[in-house]
Formats: sequence, structure tokens, C-alpha cells
Amino acid sequence: MIRPLLTAALCLAASGAFAGKAFVSNERGNTITVVDTDSWEVLTEFDGGNRPRGITLSPDGKLLYVCASDDDTVRVFDTDTYQELYTLPSGPDPELFVLDPEGSPLYIANEDDNLVTVTDTESRKILAEVPVGVEPEGMAISPDEKWVVNTSETTNMAHFISTEDYEIKHNVLVDQRPRYAEYLSDGSRLFVSAEIGGTVSVIDIAEDGTPTLSQKIGFEVPGVLPEWLQPVGVKATQDGSRIFVALGPANRVAVIDGASLEVLDYIMVGQRVWQMAFTPGEEYLVTTNGNSNDITVIDVAAEKAIKSVQVGQQPWGVAITPD
Repeated sequence: MIRPLLTAALCLAASGAFAGKAFVSNERGNTITVVDTDSWEVLTEFDGGNRPRGITLSPDGKLLYVCASDDDTVRVFDTDTYQELYTLPSGPDPELFVLDPEGSPLYIANEDDNLVTVTDTESRKILAEVPVGVEPEGMAISPDEKWVVNTSETTNMAHFISTEDYEIKHNVLVDQRPRYAEYLSDGSRLFVSAEIGGTVSVIDIAEDGTPTLSQKIGFEVPGVLPEWLQPVGVKATQDGSRIFVALGPANRVAVIDGASLEVLDYIMVGQRVWQMAFTPGEEYLVTTNGNSNDITVIDVAAEKAIKSVQVGQQPWGVAITPD
């Protein structure tokens, strides 16, 4: 059921009048909130299934994929009409996923069964199930599409899976409870956040894809207890000059220099910042703040928060339509 919040705005959105939309999955509210990325006004909210978390878009922006974790499926919606079109098999408790840049397959972390499920988005069939460590969550795909990385929260590892045969070729030990993985656009580095460890592991990638842990980045914020500094979402700019890290209950996003890997600043955002996404062109970075039920809009060039927008209950993930 679609819940119109602004009738006129919804009609315009369906006709494609808006330049961009941010789709926010609300884990506790079981809804998806749609925000116009020009005006930063909420357009509508629609049912997203039970406990929607991971969220992403097809390369052309026409399809929205949502991990409905408690439904054990991936729900697929039309980004203009917000109608559910069909579901994809996902394995149990899908949490996060990554879509191949070509649009298929979809690589899905199944937290309960310690698997990565590989699903063809066109045939809507499972291609493979890859056993990984305990409590898999984070997913990333290398720019050359040769590797898929899964982070396993309890095993404390990043698993490098070959997309050719769906076999694990490398394992890299990181800090406690790794939650997210992010490649640089040139594929030379991978960043893995560790929520309990309080660090981001920097993994250098050789030309043949071999990963090597090179260093770990820690965080310190005056007046904030160390145990509140819990890195989760990570986003790197296209040119690699800045790495942004969501620090969970610290209510801040860390700004890291991509060359020196030094922490430059901390941006105050909403409560329990979780995941993030750039707008096209990287003018803005949008964060989901689970405890304040809002998103924060960060001006990337200024490295400052400029706006907060109320969304649904316990926002978890965010995906923004491409150009």
C-alpha cells in the first residue's frame, strides 16, 4: 500500500518530473520513504516488507531492490510507481547485498545461514550458494567485477570470492564485527569497517587481486566514549580523495584524507548513523540515522551537514537514483 504524504508531489514524482530520489529503508517501520533530492522533501512512503534493510537500485535506476530480512526474500519495486513487481530468491535473512554493475547477478549476505547467495536478476533463479564465515553482512564488488567481498561479523574476516567460480580465494582477518566493505573506484584499496573493533581496515589490492592488510584507522572524538565510536557504513569519493565513515552511536561521520589516511574531521549528524549514499556527482552525502528517525544531508565540498529530514521508524539503508 502506498501512503501519499504530498499528493501533488507524488503525482509529479510518478511522471518523472524530479531529478532524483533517495529511497530510505525503515527497518522498524517496515516501509520505504522516498525523498526528493532537489527539494529534500518527503514525497511518499510505501510498504517495504518485513524488516527492510539492504537497499540498492538497478543501473538505470528503474528498479529498487530491497532486502526484506524477515520475509527471507528480496522485493523489487518500480521506482516511478512504487509498486512491487516481483520478488527474488535470496536465501534466509538477507541483510546486505551488492549488484553487479551490469545489472546481474545480485550477491546477497544471508546472516542466519552463513552463506552468500548469488541470484540472477533476469531469470530470478539462484546461481550459487557460497559458504562463508559466521554472520555475513558487508558486501562489495571490485570495479573489474572479478571479486566479491563478504565481511563476516563473528569470524572477523573479509572473504574474497571469485566471480568466475564462486569460490573463496583469500581471507583477510580484520577487527571485531566487520560491517561494511568499500572499494576505491580504481580497485587499488578496500576499506572494511569494524563496529566493535572501532577501526577501519585498509586492504591494499595487488594487480592480480591479492589482498594485503596494510593498516588500521582508529578514531578519537573529544567528549565521546571510545565504545561509542562504532564504524559501520563507508563511502569513498570517485577520485579517492575522501573516505567517509559512519560512526554509529557517536552520531558523527568521520572524514578521512584518501592520500594520507589521516582523520581530518568529524561531522555531527543524527543519532546512530548507519549507512550512507552519494547523490550523482557527489554534491551531497546522505546518512541514515536509526535512533533519530531521520536522514542527514552533508555538503561534500564543504564537509558540513546542511539539513535533516524526518523519515520512517529506524532508517537503515539508503539508495539514490543515478543521473
